[in-house]
Amino acid sequence: MISNAYLPHDKLIDLLLDVVCVVDKDARFLYISAASERVFGYQPEEMIGRTAFELMHPDDHAATLAIIEGINAGKPNTDHENRYIRKDGSVVHIMWSAQWLEGEQVRVGVARDITERKQAEAMQAALYAISEAAHSASDLPALYQLVHGIIGRLLPAENFFVALYDATNDQLSFPYFIDQYDTAPAPVPLVSAALTAEVIRSGEALLLTPETAGQVLDRIGPVVGKHALDWLGVPLISDDIIIGALVLQSYSETVRYRAQDKELLQFVSNQVAAAIGRQRAHLRLEYLAQYDQLTELPNRAMYLGRLQAALRRAQQDALQLAVIYLDLDNFKQINDTFGHAVGDQLLCEVGQRLRNCVRESDTIGRLGGDEFAILLDGISKQEAAVMVAEKILAALSDPYLVAGNTLSTTSSLGIALFPDHGLDDIQLVQRADEAMYIAKRNGGQRFFLVTDSLGRTATGE
Repeated sequence: MISNAYLPHDKLIDLLLDVVCVVDKDARFLYISAASERVFGYQPEEMIGRTAFELMHPDDHAATLAIIEGINAGKPNTDHENRYIRKDGSVVHIMWSAQWLEGEQVRVGVARDITERKQAEAMQAALYAISEAAHSASDLPALYQLVHGIIGRLLPAENFFVALYDATNDQLSFPYFIDQYDTAPAPVPLVSAALTAEVIRSGEALLLTPETAGQVLDRIGPVVGKHALDWLGVPLISDDIIIGALVLQSYSETVRYRAQDKELLQFVSNQVAAAIGRQRAHLRLEYLAQYDQLTELPNRAMYLGRLQAALRRAQQDALQLAVIYLDLDNFKQINDTFGHAVGDQLLCEVGQRLRNCVRESDTIGRLGGDEFAILLDGISKQEAAVMVAEKILAALSDPYLVAGNTLSTTSSLGIALFPDHGLDDIQLVQRADEAMYIAKRNGGQRFFLVTDSLGRTATGE
């Protein structure tokens, strides 16, 4: 029989916001105040007779047990923390003050709900962690993996995915997708992903629970993949543009999401969207530093870098390579007659035709204006370069249909070989350029091949 000496008997105690409880040595609740319903979601009579470990977050059992052993040994504790699973499946963070009463063989404790404080601390930590992740991640997939771990510190995140939307092509992709039942879907039109599409179209968070699923799905259509019990999605918004969504799913009745979790996940989503924006801007700057914006071919710097790398391999392995320098014969006339917009489209078409004339391992660079250079890496003999040059002459001589205009142009090519015509990138490009001008002075629509170190050339039409 428990003595009334330590049991609360004043009704005023039920007005306290903190929970007052009494448990036995096995952590079984003998008494708990009315605040239990506000903090734990259970009425007092639902908790009496149950142990604290039945309601406690399983990840906190071991640490709490060690603290309890100290309290029972006569060491009062006023500030230990752990987590409990509320009746609705959500997690509540508790700050405990507890003392063991040796005579009565019970432990008296006061529990304070510090969930809001812990969430504020977690959000601040997440802000720093995501910022650090954005700078330390080598690429976006690495960033998504780091973000998944960060979200897991705030909310249950066993099932998590990132969806990105390309509005130009109406394509929804899933660059990061972790799910215990489904695999990552292939890219689909937005209309094919009902729940995610709703988040992206509306720009608002969406929480789907067993209680709300029927009404929501009647409005937007059936889900794709296994139906989660709880589904929480928030939009990714970068520079006021919705670029995708972050989504958490739960298939367990013990892991539930609440309306408050929408705000928390949206906070994380805002940081992730900013990080994605920074990563994309950084990648764009890197791209602009290496590629020609008009044709999307390597620019001069990148072309020379690849040529230098190819020369190192060729010197080490005693291989040959070729540089073909190319210029359009009447490009200025086309530009002056039809305008720069038509001229730009013509250059893009030239770039595409050049791609079809070489191997994937070769490099095409736009060096400026209407001048291009091709690196033929690892050729066995000069005839291979001659064959490519002939193929290019034929491909670029076919008429072009640009903006409703039929255009005709030809090209002049110069070819230089390593090691016969130069030992470094500057020499090879210069020799190929000189040979190209010889071809142009001889009427164009032909190539010239540097035949020795003195610069004598052979011609082909």
